[in-house]
Amino acid sequence: MTELLEKVFKKASILPEYMQDMLAKEFLQEMEWEEKWDSTLQNTQTALDKLTLKAMKQYREGKTKEMGIDDL
Repeated sequence: MTELLEKVFKKASILPEYMQDMLAKEFLQEMEWEEKWDSTLQNTQTALDKLTLKAMKQYREGKTKEMGIDDL
């Protein structure tokens, strides 16, 4: 465990129990969200790579058109 995390736990340990539980729930939710996000990125990387290659090919073939935000 890092020094910073130890410091957080030490400070949290003096809080009332209900606040400790609130912090713990938030921390766990954040960790779960990060795991889901990492998984989502990992599972879509192949599709993103294919789309990138397709877009690059279309650009090289002159099949794309430069547009500004107002043109969309």
